[in-house]
Amino acid sequence: MKVHEKVSELIGNTPIIHLKKFGINVFAKCEFLNPSHSIKDRAAFEMIKDALDSKKINQDTTIVEATSGNTGISLAMICADLRLKFIAVMPESMSLERRKMITLFGARLELTPANLGMKGAVDKANKILLNTPNSFMVSQFENISNKNAHRKNTALEILRDLDNELDIFVA
Repeated sequence: MKVHEKVSELIGNTPIIHLKKFGINVFAKCEFLNPSHSIKDRAAFEMIKDALDSKKINQDTTIVEATSGNTGISLAMICADLRLKFIAVMPESMSLERRKMITLFGARLELTPANLGMKGAVDKANKILLNTPNSFMVSQFENISNKNAHRKNTALEILRDLDNELDIFVA
């Protein structure tokens, strides 16, 4: 087994399992085998990598993102791996497990009142962005790298692993 130096090297190339009980060929990609057990690891890594490659961020940049959980956990993991500062903003109604995972990776967590929902988290993230020099908002919902992670990687892995024999794809 190959030894890896960074957790980001473990993202992707997840196995596919053949689910035989349906009487037809149904395959499932095991994205829960990514380092934080989520497909969001792919997008988080791609968004941060692209921001670094395009010089939008550097080692001194503080990454900021409003999140309800999984993307925030993945961003916290990637930022820890790449030694970047990360501030996650989420409604206080999110599970304690999600909050704990984010802070265990060394990220700062800012909670907003539950009654304000994700809009409250986004508003607070924008305030943090304005008040933090050299900061960068990932903007997962608008960030094209989020989608490109799957176009460039997930889709190609599926085609490769199924020998380009694919009739229907459901995500």
